[in-house]
Amino acid sequence: MIVTLIIVCEVGFWVLLAAGLATRYLLRMPRTGLAILLMEPLLEIVLLVVTALDLRNGADPSWKHGLAALYIGYTVGHGHRTVRWLDGHAAHRFGGGPPPVKPPRHGAARARHEGRVWLGTVVGAAVATALLQLAVLYVGDAARTVSLESWMHTSWRITAFHGLFALSYALFPKKGPKKSPTKGSQEAPEGAGEDGGGARTVPSVRK
Repeated sequence: MIVTLIIVCEVGFWVLLAAGLATRYLLRMPRTGLAILLMEPLLEIVLLVVTALDLRNGADPSWKHGLAALYIGYTVGHGHRTVRWLDGHAAHRFGGGPPPVKPPRHGAARARHEGRVWLGTVVGAAVATALLQLAVLYVGDAARTVSLESWMHTSWRITAFHGLFALSYALFPKKGPKKSPTKGSQEAPEGAGEDGGGARTVPSVRK
């Protein structure tokens, strides 16, 4: 049931996102579109409540509960970035907004961009760890919570690997082309465009 609900939440995320952006820009109803986008966090709340009820009803903690915690952590750490990126493209394509500013590709600016993306993974791992620790305390049986503790370690191993990937851009910065960029291409100046979104954005709807 938990795995099915995770799939439903993921599908629901994209359905609400598409419906919100379509309402916002195609139907020219920005407030209604924003209201639809703000419904996104309800999906994670539903998943969290169902997971807690599953444990309360006597279900043995397993990889399904750990996966649910990681999913919620990921959406908290990176969901808002996805929404802003797609909103920027929708604003340009359907709302007459400027072209989205691309994230930097080279040098120290790219390294800082990757570092900020990695911070989202750190936030996600912290959220997942907090939820898993609460589940461990809630169950109160060390023999039954080994799998939950294992998922805590998994979340931080993923974070460490992502950190090494981000660090590689600082240790081995990619050099930019010597020639001037072609007309019409836009690359963010140093320190800009970390989220890859456009000028028009919506509030962070996935905390």
